[in-house]
Parts: sequence; C-alpha cells; structure tokens
Amino acid sequence: MTLPALSISYVRCIIPFRFKILPTLVCKMSFVSVAPDSDFPIQNLPYGVFSTADNPKPRLGVAIGDSVLDLTEVKHLFDGPVLRGSQHVFEQSTLNGFMGLGRAAWSEARQTLQKILSDSEPCLKDNAELRLRALLPQNQVKMLLPAAIGDYTDFYSSKNHAYNVGCMFRDPKTALNPNWVHLPVGYHGRASSVVVSGTPICRPNGQTSPDETKPPVFGPCRLLDFELETAFFTGPSTTLGYPISMEEVEDHIFGMVLMNDWSARDIQKWEYVPLGPFLAKNLGTTISPWVVTMDALKPFKVPNMKQDPEPLPYLQHKDDYNFDIKLDVSLMVDGLTKPSVITRSNFKYMYWSMKQQLVHHTSSGCNIKPGDLMGSGTISGETDDSLGSLLELCWKGTRTVELGNGITRKFLQDGDEVIFHGYCEGNGYRVGFGTCSGKVLPAHQL
Repeated sequence: MTLPALSISYVRCIIPFRFKILPTLVCKMSFVSVAPDSDFPIQNLPYGVFSTADNPKPRLGVAIGDSVLDLTEVKHLFDGPVLRGSQHVFEQSTLNGFMGLGRAAWSEARQTLQKILSDSEPCLKDNAELRLRALLPQNQVKMLLPAAIGDYTDFYSSKNHAYNVGCMFRDPKTALNPNWVHLPVGYHGRASSVVVSGTPICRPNGQTSPDETKPPVFGPCRLLDFELETAFFTGPSTTLGYPISMEEVEDHIFGMVLMNDWSARDIQKWEYVPLGPFLAKNLGTTISPWVVTMDALKPFKVPNMKQDPEPLPYLQHKDDYNFDIKLDVSLMVDGLTKPSVITRSNFKYMYWSMKQQLVHHTSSGCNIKPGDLMGSGTISGETDDSLGSLLELCWKGTRTVELGNGITRKFLQDGDEVIFHGYCEGNGYRVGFGTCSGKVLPAHQL
C-alpha cells in the first residue's frame, strides 16, 4: 500500500498504521483561499494585534491568506491540555500574556490553528455564523503594535555591516573593534518610540557638527537613513540576578518581525562618543505587525556563520540557529510609479545568533519580560547590492543610489517611503513577514 502524495504537516499528532506509529500526513491546505505568493499560508500563521472600524478594541489575530482570524472568537477551540486553562490570553489586547506562557503553549496553539484552519476540519469551515465573525479581510483591519514593549535592545551583529562602517571611519585593518568578535555588541534603545508599520516618521532635529573647526549647530537632520534589521520578541519572564543558559534560551524566543531602526547619521556622528546612540536613534523604530513564530521558521534553518575566534564557553552552541530569510528594501519617492528595490540581503549573514544575543544580554543577571524586543542590527550581505543601509549603499555620500527615471538618492528626503519585505521560500509556498514601511515627514520647526 502506498500513502497519498500529501505534504507532511508540522502538527505533531500520531496515528496507527500497520501496527506502527507514524507521523500524521495532513494536506497542507487551508479552507481559506491562499495565493501561491502569499506571505501567510497555513505553514506560517503569524500573530498580530488589530482593531476594526466597527470595533476599536485591540484584539489578537492570526494572518491566513488575505484574512485575519480573530482569536477572541475562537478562543474556546484552544482546549488542549496546556491551553484549556489559559484561554483568557486570547482575549487580551496584546500578545504579552500569550508570549509569557512558554513553548509548550505556543506549540499547542500552532497545532490547534493548523487543525481548525485545515480543509479537512469542519469546526470552523462548516460553521457559517462563526466563520463570518472570526474571519475578517486584512484590508478592513487596522494593525497595531503586537506587544506592549517594556524594553528594547538593539544589537550590532552583522559582521559585513560592522566591517563596512569601520572601514569608512577607521583604517580597514582596525575596522572591527577588539571586542566585536568576542561578544554580541548592543545598546539599550527607546521602547516608547517603537511604532507599527505605516506610522510616519518625522525628520529629527538635533545637534550636528558639519564643520569641525566651528561650534556645533542645531537643526533638522540632513543625513537620514534606514537600517535593514529583524527583531525577536522574548517569552517568559526571568528573575533579576538569574541568567538564561544556552540550554534553555530557545524557550524564551517567541518569534520575529522586520525592523527599520531609523538613523540620523549626522546627529549620531557628533553625539555618539563616548556613550553611543541617543537622539540619532530614538526618533523612531518601525516594526512589521505580524510576529512569525520560531516554529514556522524551523524548516528554514541554515548553518551558523563560522566564528573565529571561538566564543567563550557560555556563548557556544553547536546547533544551527541561523535562518534563510530573504530581505529587500524599496523606496517609493516622488517621480516613481512603483517602489524601486535598492538592496537585497539575507538574515543568514548574521554573525551572532539570537541565542547568543539573549544569553549574553542576561549573563549579567538582567531580567527579561514577555514582549521585550531585541533588534538584530543592520543586516548587510557580501556584495554592493546587498547592503543594509544608505550609509553603505552611498558609501558615506561618495556615490549615488539609482532609483530609475533619472532619480537618485544618497540619504532620505522628506516624502520618501521606505518599505521592507522579508520571506522564506518553501516548496511551493513562502513564510513571510508582510511589509514594514514608514514615510518621512518634514522636521518640526523649532
């Protein structure tokens, strides 16, 4: 007897077959229509927070095709052994409560969602009244920040990017500071100015020193830039004074988003010595609204980057925790009929893994809470068309970036819209993040 040619589901159920225990074979099809190039097939199922015009209350949702599944309407279906006593988390206005439940709950929720959205399960498919309440068109919802972000940390973990920036401002022989290859460098950012995709960003005012022979001046930033990043949200809380070990760190990484860490390069150059980024970074940080879970990303693991020298023991892990996530950046500016792609990179160029970032972050005893946000740092590839910032693409203003129609950029102008997209490519499907976008507004006159 031969088994039908069906894709193997990631749902961890079992059935008997010829007296053996085999993985369930489930057709990876949802009864909800999903286009082949959609970021949100049943293999993805990212979480977000949304509201609607007729109901402004923020609530949890899952993206499936062009629809949003309202989890408040189906919370009673999460009746597995882990979640049956915690269904209240699906009625909350942020994902923090659900993130705090941990991996067993996340895994069970994913299994439940894949079951109730499958073409072979009648509980939602054949319940017209529930389906009408629970499945909403994405183009009719307003996406909100997925979590209440208590703390935000940004790392600096792409070796290509760090080397490029070091070459611009130092000798290539000393491009990387001595500590860079020994620890994941990072800084604590401003959580209050993290915004959801689609939120405009005002050009910041600040001090700059355009002429080093004269006193600094105050005014609008002239060298506004984007930074192509991802970020991950943390899960269960830890206790102050107790680090997370490498053996348990995966239990604290919930899922990932795209992130644009807007940067005022001229303000940064003047202010960053000796304590690092300040006004140059706190003007705004944009994240995509859908949080793609680590379970959805597991099929796209790739080998970790080789680290030389070998990290100290507390930062070592032999398992692969890098991911083949294709990333691109487009600019939509006056004079173009459609956005112009200016760079294509990939998350696999990360030198320090998310596990290493979080272990190092908490090695001091620093505690984390559900919904803390950890940025990757700018992700640059190995070629000129895979750089993760305008600073690199225009090489500190010495060359221009061609957009088409005779339009060029070195840094961002007022009215420019920056659009990030990211996805993993499967066999006939993709697991994507949607978009992360923001438009530059003029500076306030002070």
